[in-house]
Amino acid sequence: MTYRLAKALNFRPGELSLAALAACFYFCVLCGYFFLRPVREAMGVSGGMGALYWYFLSTSVASLVVVFLFGGVVSRLDRRRFIPFGYSFVIVCLIGFAALLVADARAGGGVIGSDLETGLARGVGYTFYIWLTVINLFVNSLFWAFMVDLFNVDQGKRMFAFIGAGGTLGAIAGSWTASFISGLTESIYLPVGLMLIGATFFGLAIVLMLTLDKVAIGSEHSRLGRGSTVPMAKVGERIGGNFWDGATAVARSPYLLGIGAFIVLLAISNTLIYFMVAQGMLDNTGTFSQRVAGFAQFDMLAQIATLITQIFITTHVLKRLGVGWTLSILPLVTVAGFAVLAVWPLFGILAIFQALHRATRYALSRPARETLFSVVPPAEKYKAKPLVDVFLYRGGDVAGAGIDSALRALGLTVTWVAAATVPFAMVWGALSIALGHAQQRRDTADETTSAQTQTT
Repeated sequence: MTYRLAKALNFRPGELSLAALAACFYFCVLCGYFFLRPVREAMGVSGGMGALYWYFLSTSVASLVVVFLFGGVVSRLDRRRFIPFGYSFVIVCLIGFAALLVADARAGGGVIGSDLETGLARGVGYTFYIWLTVINLFVNSLFWAFMVDLFNVDQGKRMFAFIGAGGTLGAIAGSWTASFISGLTESIYLPVGLMLIGATFFGLAIVLMLTLDKVAIGSEHSRLGRGSTVPMAKVGERIGGNFWDGATAVARSPYLLGIGAFIVLLAISNTLIYFMVAQGMLDNTGTFSQRVAGFAQFDMLAQIATLITQIFITTHVLKRLGVGWTLSILPLVTVAGFAVLAVWPLFGILAIFQALHRATRYALSRPARETLFSVVPPAEKYKAKPLVDVFLYRGGDVAGAGIDSALRALGLTVTWVAAATVPFAMVWGALSIALGHAQQRRDTADETTSAQTQTT
């Protein structure tokens, strides 16, 4: 049965156990995050649309600080220590936020945006929004950096869709459960409960990560295992270097700069859609619990669309179109979605557009984008990748927020926004194809070097 399942998934014998562990690991990461995401969104819009612009600017600065701090941690620890360290940091912070909210509630306070809102509740809400906005990209970046450490380019094309589907199932489970719980209660302890549940899943993620690392080292189907070109002596070594190495690597590498530009353009498109959804949610809900439930339902819709895409489309598209052309699909979806909104500017259409955009981003663009890092050395992977995935992404958020603010100030309609996305998407699509060609050249060069080394 296992052999038949592996064959149906286009896995080679022995790869299924690694892929299943990785999928369970990602399930816990995204399930934990999607218990927290609707809480963040509800806290964000409760402060008003004006506050959201300042959140995005603050988040960009905070992300740069976190990336450099993590670069220092990576320099001093090996993979088995700094990935659990990162997720443990998330757990400690969540417990701290929950403790502050409990103390405020016992003192007679209420959640942000309510009539009983206190200065402490407002401060926790603002801080939590900025913190989670930085951390969500950070924990995802760590996960995928670990994946490309374990699997080569060919395995990534075949296995990343399956692993991503595990995460999507976790996201659906987390968002559905958060929506269900929010619909049952208006309790001021609602965000506390969701935070602690999220922390529990991050704890499970640490256990699964350590298990996967151990299995991978003993497997011949991993880049770290037996028969790999990576010497076993190097598995536990520190990454080394300095905390600023990630920034230096990005500045010196046209390849990493190209990936960074792709990330910035992706973030701009996502932010424009996000502000439209946030405004609609603020206009159509009245209480904190309703906002949590509403955002959780949006997340669930997007993740169901993502799962369907991952199961039936992702692997086939990556194999047939390659990395570059797969990356170019998201710019096309962005233009098409804004064009439809220009004709039918309805909240329901916006919800469908956001679901399709996120499905394309998670199910197609994300696996393709992560394979770009499979041809990057470990030191760059763990230092430059967070800089690209976190700081540059949040920089794109700031740019997108600025564009949205400027469009609102000018009173421009969705039709004008749709028209403006055309040249933007053309540049984005061309960059996607160029990155695919660059990745292919690097992969070919690595295979040639490996063959020469083995011959020698």
